[in-house]
Amino acid sequence: MLLDQLASVLLNTEFYVAIVRMTTPLLLAAMGSILAERAGVVTFSMEAMMLMGTIGGIIGSGVTNNVWMGVLLAMIFGMIIGLIYAVVAVSIGSHQIVTSVGLNLGALGLSAVLYALTFTRGGEIIQTVIKVPSLPFWKVPLLGDIPFLGPVFFNHLPMVYLGYLIVPLVWFILFKTTWGLKVRAVGEHPHAADTVGISVAKVRYAALLFAGALNGLSGAYISIGMLNSYMENMTAGRGFIAYTAIVFGKWQPINVALGTLLFGAADALQLRVLALNIGIPYQFLVMFPYVVTMIALISVVGRASWPAASGLPFKREEG
Repeated sequence: MLLDQLASVLLNTEFYVAIVRMTTPLLLAAMGSILAERAGVVTFSMEAMMLMGTIGGIIGSGVTNNVWMGVLLAMIFGMIIGLIYAVVAVSIGSHQIVTSVGLNLGALGLSAVLYALTFTRGGEIIQTVIKVPSLPFWKVPLLGDIPFLGPVFFNHLPMVYLGYLIVPLVWFILFKTTWGLKVRAVGEHPHAADTVGISVAKVRYAALLFAGALNGLSGAYISIGMLNSYMENMTAGRGFIAYTAIVFGKWQPINVALGTLLFGAADALQLRVLALNIGIPYQFLVMFPYVVTMIALISVVGRASWPAASGLPFKREEG
């Protein structure tokens, strides 16, 4: 009986639609941060960028009644976190992990405060559940009508299609452009890069702003795309999962994308199995994607090769 129910899940088109949708926020976040990672900056602050993206999307969409303003504000909020991180970790040279943890905790509280300030009157929330304009679904003409492939790949929110494009784009930037060469040089040998005139700080600042923009966009996808509402900590650790995908994929864009697909599939599976009501305590099912994440991380962490300058502040006088 249980096997039949699981088979029904695996044979259902909606399951594969869910995989694509659950993978998208992880993919956008990971592709945004991989450049900063290759530039030698530990982007453990992805959760903070995504959290600010969720509230930016809600505020922008709700206040202006324009969903695209929500998308824009989400990216700006994410970039602000990226800029703060750059100032503290790159310019000041603070410990990157400690700084990231501080940003994650700060964003968790700040996002809730911004929501309260925006959607309350006289100390009371305007509505029990805030609903704002949400992102539209875009069905690709002709392709969207293909059986199975159409609904799975070509009838989604705009960010899903961006996810299709961002992987080859990041790969091209990283390995086929001069700026990508600078990013890799700064991440591996920052002092050597500095001696040939590459500004280590500028490269890392630009990479973190790019990371903030895409992580903010990922947060907007969750708040004004998937859920069309707001709740505290609504990213639910997806920033950490996306970071794990970067490590799992060994900082290679295509491998990282496959890692996000694995975690997205685990998330989609737990939701589908939870709906079957098969008697397994829901806490175990909710835990499933995070267990998969831990197993994946443990399986590769010993063999993973971080960029040589990862997490190390650059100080020219020490070269």
